[in-house]
Amino acid sequence: MGQQKTAPENGTRESERRRTILRAAIDVFARKGYHGCRIADVAKEAGVAYGLVYHYFKNKDELLETVFETGWSGFIARARAVAESEGPLVEKVRRIADVAFEAYRVDPRAVKVLILEIARSPAGARINRQTAFVDVIRLSAQMFTHAKEAGELRPDVDPLLASALLFGSIEMGLTAFVVGLADARDAAMLERAKAQIADSFLHGVLLGGASPKAEPAKHESAKHEPAKHEPAKGEAAQDVAPPKREKAAPKARAPKRG
Repeated sequence: MGQQKTAPENGTRESERRRTILRAAIDVFARKGYHGCRIADVAKEAGVAYGLVYHYFKNKDELLETVFETGWSGFIARARAVAESEGPLVEKVRRIADVAFEAYRVDPRAVKVLILEIARSPAGARINRQTAFVDVIRLSAQMFTHAKEAGELRPDVDPLLASALLFGSIEMGLTAFVVGLADARDAAMLERAKAQIADSFLHGVLLGGASPKAEPAKHESAKHEPAKHEPAKGEAAQDVAPPKREKAAPKARAPKRG
């Protein structure tokens, strides 16, 4: 007679089955989209019986909700660890961008579902995306507030808006890869995109954050004006001559006396 499985063993098996089904759902959602996905497709992808999917999830809406909760909670945890760590703002912004792009590198299909399918599906209305995004923006805003107090941030920058702009830039950068505008298989391209997003953002918010190679703004405007001692376009190379005086009309001659 076989031995009965203990409760912990049964629990582990249940968890593994649930994870397998959830992984299969991510792959099908990424490949077919929410509207093209069927529970039968998920069961086939997971290699389990059709009815077993319903044992763990009521329908594909609940599957999608779980995909979002699982993926988003993992990102939030990693972003929080960066935001609350010690170090300068420059380093933290780069590390947050790294967290997002590393998530895409490791699991591009999951990120594709988070970015594209959550917003499109009817289930997306039940997913509290507003609360999720508000949480991450507020979390990052505290990081910018501390940086502002430390004199790293321009005094006119609003920490809350800076946070929203940072994550907006990251999301749109990832979208370029998700929709195929950029090649996700090109590791160098991913690195460049991550660095460019961080650099573009930082040079806009840091105190003295302009690139060291860039000239100050006053020099930029000077480029479009002729130098004080240089002739304007079309003039000779020597000093500009004063305008020529018009010749005076010849004096009328007095009539000759007869």
